[in-house]
Amino acid sequence: MVQVARFDRFPLGHFPTALEPMDRLTAHLREHHAKVPNLWIKRDDCTGLATGGNKTRKLEFLVGEAVRQGADVLITQGATQSNHARQTAAAAARAGMDCKLLLEKRQARDEEYELSGNVLLDDLLGAEIVERVPAGTDMQQAMELLADDLRANGKRPYVIPGGGSNPLGAVGYVVCAQELESASIAVDWVVHGTGSSGTQAGLVAGFRAMRSPAQVLGISVRQSAEAQIDAVFGLAERTAALIGADGVVAREDVLVDDRWVGAGYGMPTAAMVEAVRLVASTEGVLLDPVYSGKGFAGLLGNIADGRFAVSDNVVFLHTGGSAGLFGYRSAFERS
Repeated sequence: MVQVARFDRFPLGHFPTALEPMDRLTAHLREHHAKVPNLWIKRDDCTGLATGGNKTRKLEFLVGEAVRQGADVLITQGATQSNHARQTAAAAARAGMDCKLLLEKRQARDEEYELSGNVLLDDLLGAEIVERVPAGTDMQQAMELLADDLRANGKRPYVIPGGGSNPLGAVGYVVCAQELESASIAVDWVVHGTGSSGTQAGLVAGFRAMRSPAQVLGISVRQSAEAQIDAVFGLAERTAALIGADGVVAREDVLVDDRWVGAGYGMPTAAMVEAVRLVASTEGVLLDPVYSGKGFAGLLGNIADGRFAVSDNVVFLHTGGSAGLFGYRSAFERS
């Protein structure tokens, strides 16, 4: 039995999110490929918190615990254009807390990347970017040191891991799996961009706890398939145990395709640009350049490979992040 009602939850989002058919895109692809499944999109870009995104689901549970503990400041970390940092800043504003952000310089880009998009929104939402640290910094340790300093000054910080990806945060995607399992269609596949691992771990734990046959394919946006599988499997096991379904997840339940990472996390690829333009021009939906753009590029690649049956219902989970497009304008310039 999936046990989620017992967790503290701070309302932040508009749920359940819509599940929409991608009819125009499906028709377009069927002009070029023999095996195109029925394509759907789960609109977690429309969760309603400061332009939306998948972290809202996780933050409902994480902020719920922070409120229960009497916290007055949220601390988290991410890359410069972190969607998670932006949503945490918004969640802190909604909960009446301060927000401190540590941003990691994982790549060198232009001024637009450093100052616009999510970085602009972090400021508008009232968050303080405490420090921009070099790539490779131990971000968890940096957050703990910041928390110690805040405690020494009488504050009550609550530290949220990157991406909100711990077992409690992943419970948000157990709830998403429940939404998909009760949908009007039988979901065969869920495909999405996988990074910090909490979204995929929660989906896998949720589906397996409900004995659903749905399969989850994560398109890695930052590391090798083997490393991503290790991260997702470990977190899925811990998440399943937290919801009272210990032992339901097997390693073979975690499927990852790492062919779409490109030069590294947050680095644009031609396939990502093509996917963003295709979905925008056929469905009027904006993907983002870091997660959903590469995730959808991976979905298109797997369709071309014939991975799915024509009769399959394949749901692309849109994890949000379109605000980040403004930090990547140069990647979309037409030659």
